[in-house]
Amino acid sequence: MNIFRILGDVSHLLAIIILLLKIVKSKSCAGISGKSQILFALVFTTRYLDLFTNFISVYNTVMKIIFLVCAYVTVYMIYVKFRKTFDSENDSFRLEFLLVPVTGLSFLENHSFTPLEILWTFSIYLESVAILPQLFMISKTGEAETITTHYLFFLGLYRALYIANWVWRYHTENFYDQIAVVSGVVQTIFYCDFFYLYVTK
Repeated sequence: MNIFRILGDVSHLLAIIILLLKIVKSKSCAGISGKSQILFALVFTTRYLDLFTNFISVYNTVMKIIFLVCAYVTVYMIYVKFRKTFDSENDSFRLEFLLVPVTGLSFLENHSFTPLEILWTFSIYLESVAILPQLFMISKTGEAETITTHYLFFLGLYRALYIANWVWRYHTENFYDQIAVVSGVVQTIFYCDFFYLYVTK
């Protein structure tokens, strides 16, 4: 495992911890898209089904469990514990606009036509667009709390580091996963405008 992969995982975990701490400390989920968090929970669920079939390493297993638990705790906080603070009016992105094409694409373009592989591919495609409800919510309200922007920054950094990881793996291992790379690049493009605003403001 190379340094870019580890830093990417740390950045991803840091983003989730920042988000959870924001919710717990403020006792509010204002400014956070519950729809994006549902999509991320779906991403982790469909991607990590191999926990039951394939052991890679202790690190890999622990990280998968942490991401799964954090995703569902976040959804619980938004829709149950602090539901009264949830801004459902502005969290109005239509999820079917993402789920329908992502589902269709995962059946059409995958490595092998097996249930686990299709679900893994679905998770990769879905992750590339899962942040759109959050970005849509920010553009609709015209504002974002500082802590929310930090969350988005580290999430975007995670994707950028994973692109570096793929470049490193291609040069050192001659390994290239077209589905993961293309989806990762698409996701990073969505963050570019946000990165510009984050740095300038």
